[in-house]
Amino acid sequence: MKQKIFKEKYPIFELIIPKSETTFADADEIIAHFKAKIDAHPVAVYIATFDHYAHTSSLKEGEINPEIIAAKNIVFCFGKELPTPEVMAVRPRSIGVSEMKDRFVVIFMEAPNPVANDAMESWAKALKNR
Repeated sequence: MKQKIFKEKYPIFELIIPKSETTFADADEIIAHFKAKIDAHPVAVYIATFDHYAHTSSLKEGEINPEIIAAKNIVFCFGKELPTPEVMAVRPRSIGVSEMKDRFVVIFMEAPNPVANDAMESWAKALKNR
């Protein structure tokens, strides 16, 4: 898993998984994996799954990298406190799953809560060699 800065300001985590290094067949199976992890978590709550590929391909001027076969986000929240209105700017969380012919790219923005980051990172790493 790599940490990097996207567009010079967004801290993100990225895991590229060759399809040969996982038993997950497609993006839907990976989203189901994350949904099970969210459902089992004592604080996290599932909100929605967004099919970004379907949305973008439905737009008259939508543009998709031809390498991408599927692209979905699973949206959820770890929030167990609401100390200030500002916290709403960094919630809810989302994990993106992009499927290419030979690999998956799992990506999420760094959360201000280290426990949330640790959970998302461990959920993503569990995809490899399964």
